[in-house]
Amino acid sequence: MSAPLVLDGKTLAKSVEQELASRVQRIKEKSGVTPILATIIVGSDPASVTYVRMKGNACRRIGMESLKVELPEETTTQQLIDKIQELNRDENVHGILLQHPVPAHIDEMACFLSIDVSKDVDGVNPNTFGRMALQMDSFKCATPYGIITLLKHYNIQIAGKEAVVIGRSPILGKPVAMLLLNENATVTICHSKTKDLPNVVRRADIVVAAVGRPKFVKADWIKEGCVLVDAGYNPGNIGDIDLENCISKCSAYTPVPGGVGPMTINRLIYQTVESAEKKLGLA
Repeated sequence: MSAPLVLDGKTLAKSVEQELASRVQRIKEKSGVTPILATIIVGSDPASVTYVRMKGNACRRIGMESLKVELPEETTTQQLIDKIQELNRDENVHGILLQHPVPAHIDEMACFLSIDVSKDVDGVNPNTFGRMALQMDSFKCATPYGIITLLKHYNIQIAGKEAVVIGRSPILGKPVAMLLLNENATVTICHSKTKDLPNVVRRADIVVAAVGRPKFVKADWIKEGCVLVDAGYNPGNIGDIDLENCISKCSAYTPVPGGVGPMTINRLIYQTVESAEKKLGLA
């Protein structure tokens, strides 16, 4: 078998940023408005601080503004909802991101529900999820959207293929399964209660690993020629797939880092630009 195709999210994200920079410039010229993404971070989790900084840098690269809202660890659910609703009302803000996870005492889903769907550029509000699943006009969960964008860019056939998603989180596993289904794949969602997981994975033409366990998916679980999408990121730049041993069997794969991660941030700023265009009548 020939060398597998590398689904390079880093390069694709850079390419898309050039297009986005042009669109942001057009927004400024037509309306005098600069799109703003508001990012809320509660507490000082080191990984979250890093992600927020990366998102701010991505905004600046395309000429957008990033509004960072920092709240203390002891912030209550109601205080966080109040801050979200304040941003909902702010005419200058076009996208709202609540950096997750939030501290354990906060009702994260209640906070997601309070984000205005017209500004929900991370696709976390359950109402956004419902519209996305039913193929209505809506934003999409950023990481799943990034995965689909990557597959399409590299001309990976999805329609008619059997896809196995390992993981059922509300912001990754479930929405990526819905997006794959919307692209006419036959989708199986696996989780901790799935029986005989390796044999289920062996059926897959496309494997999406989103379980949060390093090198969880083994080489003898996958069939020759499958496409591997590693949506995991564990300490030491390690994904959820044992890529070192799987690469020789697959036809295409996302590297870790540099695969799914850059596309998550890219879709976040992409949808913020879309939000601004819609609001200003420039879409």
